[in-house]
Amino acid sequence: MAASIIGIPREILPGERRVAATPESIRKLIERGFEVRVERGAGVLAGISDEAYAGAGAALVDDPWSDADAVLKVRPPTLDEVARLKEASVLVALLQPERNPGLTDALKARRVTAIALERVPRITRAQKMDVLSSMANLAGYRAVLEAAHEFQGPFSPQVTAAGTTAPARVLVIGAGVAGLAAIAAARALGADVRAFDTRAAAREQVESLGARFIEVDLDESGEGAGGYARVMSPAFIAAEMALFRAQAREVDVIVTTALVPGAKAPVLLPRDVVEQLKPGSVIVDMAAEQGGNCELCEPGEVVVHRGVKVIGYTDLTSRMAATASRFFAMNVVSLLGELDAALGIDVDSEVLRPTLVLYRGDELPPLPPKAPAPSAARAKTRPPPADAKPGQQDLASPPRLAWGTTVGGFAVIGALFLLGRFAPPDFLRHSTVFVLACFVGWQVIWSVQPSLHTPLMAVTNAISGVIIVGGLLQVGPRLDAASVLGVIAVFFATINISGGFLVTHRMLKMFHREPVAPKGVRS
Repeated sequence: MAASIIGIPREILPGERRVAATPESIRKLIERGFEVRVERGAGVLAGISDEAYAGAGAALVDDPWSDADAVLKVRPPTLDEVARLKEASVLVALLQPERNPGLTDALKARRVTAIALERVPRITRAQKMDVLSSMANLAGYRAVLEAAHEFQGPFSPQVTAAGTTAPARVLVIGAGVAGLAAIAAARALGADVRAFDTRAAAREQVESLGARFIEVDLDESGEGAGGYARVMSPAFIAAEMALFRAQAREVDVIVTTALVPGAKAPVLLPRDVVEQLKPGSVIVDMAAEQGGNCELCEPGEVVVHRGVKVIGYTDLTSRMAATASRFFAMNVVSLLGELDAALGIDVDSEVLRPTLVLYRGDELPPLPPKAPAPSAARAKTRPPPADAKPGQQDLASPPRLAWGTTVGGFAVIGALFLLGRFAPPDFLRHSTVFVLACFVGWQVIWSVQPSLHTPLMAVTNAISGVIIVGGLLQVGPRLDAASVLGVIAVFFATINISGGFLVTHRMLKMFHREPVAPKGVRS
């Protein structure tokens, strides 16, 4: 059976420098049994030569479309490119069909299986395929660099013989992947960073990066499906605008990242808010491609209004084409791992089904929701017998359940009594240590907030202290196996505790500086 052919075309959208495959990803595709054909010059703008592709095992061609069983792209294909697709082939790209009229119909005519990378679900299993998160991370970082380039001053505080300057004050609106990357970049440059998000869960992430979380005085959650924010109520939006006006009078740079999937970007910085900024201030609108969060934003342009620069670049990720292409390509390789060697697709896959705009030219309905697991109460309830009369209850289950619970309780009590009466003292001592270790360990782990598990896992290693207690109890005057094992346990547990606190101290030291909250901001 001939290997499936994967085609990698050159991106033709003006300003797009990325490419959908790199030599590294091509090697992985070839290892999986695919034949890869790359259009000549496809990676030049990303710093990848044709020779590098050939060295990775790809064939260089002028037409990667007509014979390819699957085509990998970054941007949506044009209608002319769709006409070049092989019938019944697979297309993988950031398709965005809602923003490209006529694309879906053209793909239907070619009976194409179209996979939209922007629809990869945000679930644990699909994290390695999440192109949007990979690209947003780079875009957030680049947004701060563009702001620093346009801002007429340093981000970090300066102390010179000629005078001193305070750190630049940066406001990041939206603490998703892009927003958190922008916060980290601005903090690394030495800026005083504050951030806003409608989702209360973002507070801990913002503060863990050393920024200050600001919020409005309304109790309304912005949590939406898939980890995105949802549209807020008019009252919340009014309070939000008041907060942004107050912040605009204080900050030097604003980075906006707010998007609602499938909708135009919400306007968060109307003209009157922009006019509160000082001349020389900078706004970077990362939602420019979808209309922008700033009323004055022009996609792809830098607008100057009363001395304030509004940056509406739509190619922030593409400005880091080499790294962006590498991340994008590896995300796609992970996605193709869900397909078999013949590019067969499991239409019931919880990862692939949401991404399928078309399957062999047909639109598929969404997967039905999974049936919830039966609760304890429902599991204990038996259906009524077939001959039961209307209104008649099954009274057999509750008494049986009660008797079972009672008998089980007496059995446990009896077992504990026998252990206490006849078990040797050493057994009781070891059992006590074991029970205490389980209880203390459970309390230590579960008392930590889930969002803090990554930075604080080193501290939770202090549970090894329980091991030290158990080891000390085993050390006695006799040199036997128990004493030796106790000494070894104490030694390694001590190393674990010391190392845990050392690593945590070094991590927290990176965020040691505490910014002073300005008046009127609740943090």
